Amino acid sequence: MLFSNIIQYISQLRSYFLFPTPYPFSSSLTLLKLDQNCCYKNMKMKSWSRLMTLLFVISVELCFNTRNSVSASKQCHFPAIFNFGDSNSDTGGLSAAFGQAGPPHGESFFHHPAGRYCDGRLIVDFIAKKLGLPYLNAFLDSVGSNYSHGANFATAGSTIRPQNTTLHQTGGFSPFSLDVQFNQFSDFQRRTQFFRNKGGVYKTLLPKAEYFSQALYTFDIGQNDLASGYFHNMSTDQVKAYVPDVLAQFKNVIKYVYNHGGRSFWVHNTGPVGCLPYIMDLHPVKRSLVDEAGCATPYNDVAKFFNRELKKVVVQLRKELPLAAITYVDVYAAKYSLISHPKKHGFEEPLRACCGHGGKYNYNLHIGCGAKIKHGGKEILVGKPCKDPSVWVNWDGVHYTEAANKRVLEQIVDGAFSDPPIPLNMACHRNL
Repeated sequence: MLFSNIIQYISQLRSYFLFPTPYPFSSSLTLLKLDQNCCYKNMKMKSWSRLMTLLFVISVELCFNTRNSVSASKQCHFPAIFNFGDSNSDTGGLSAAFGQAGPPHGESFFHHPAGRYCDGRLIVDFIAKKLGLPYLNAFLDSVGSNYSHGANFATAGSTIRPQNTTLHQTGGFSPFSLDVQFNQFSDFQRRTQFFRNKGGVYKTLLPKAEYFSQALYTFDIGQNDLASGYFHNMSTDQVKAYVPDVLAQFKNVIKYVYNHGGRSFWVHNTGPVGCLPYIMDLHPVKRSLVDEAGCATPYNDVAKFFNRELKKVVVQLRKELPLAAITYVDVYAAKYSLISHPKKHGFEEPLRACCGHGGKYNYNLHIGCGAKIKHGGKEILVGKPCKDPSVWVNWDGVHYTEAANKRVLEQIVDGAFSDPPIPLNMACHRNL
């Protein structure tokens, strides 16, 4: 295409100098804001000046064509996504294991519960949509699932480091920690190929063998590792002290996935924990420790510390895994921007939970989103959603609304919050 354009320009250039015809570069003139009749008005212009103008037009247009051609050639084709994480990217794992997250979850998009702790879609859903792939089914969800384009191993409440608590106690977390999620992935990779070779419906519902090396591997986990310390009454310094161990385990899992063929990694750092209603309600801080956005500074400082250390781990992994393209995505900055400048992003309520019951932040540990109480023999919904979740950042005190998730994706998709600054659709490259 580029070569044919050059031939065309040469031909037009030749005809221009041989005959007094109208200026041939109308499309380029639009770019330069020149008058197409300028040739008639300035017939006395020196040949050299005319030549230089034309050559400039040609160079500008060829520059644009070349840049677009190179950009298009570098776009990655991800046939699948394999996701690891917690509730920020759980599309049905915890619901499949311990019971469906009931209404009003899912009301804004799916119009029914869809395994997500959100009124609609999550960031990982928007990632899939952006890449032209279907929404990911949870690995744990056997009902109606199609894994031909990947699988989601994330579950709500998951941590990187295994916890010694049960799910339903205060401060309890999912038993599906990151090491368990990797084991599930490893088993999934092996067994899907065994069954796919049998043919029939398996070829339709399971990924091809080559997809495991061509896929995008997304990670969004670590927030609960920090929160677990607070639920065990640890100080922020004590939480910081175990972060290196947490990240060492994260590093190991990335290596395990790499050894199983993974090459393209999209790693989210952890968000501003100190801006979450459930943290601020259950672990209040002095007024002097609340920032201008209304967030608890000590908890956000720990999140920033975690993120700095995570970035160092990513840098180390790039050296140790020569074939891997690892993109570090500053989701913290994108999320904090929504909370600190809500109106700029189209939000009216940055801190309070849309769906909840009572209190400063509309959050109650014992009466969560969708909770009902019995009164006079009837069940009454008390954990009600707000009228318009699209103008709220937080959904239920812990998770973001679909509107907030969508806005986060819009901020990070072009690489503006990434290191290296690589767009999502070019994340198979180590650098550009």
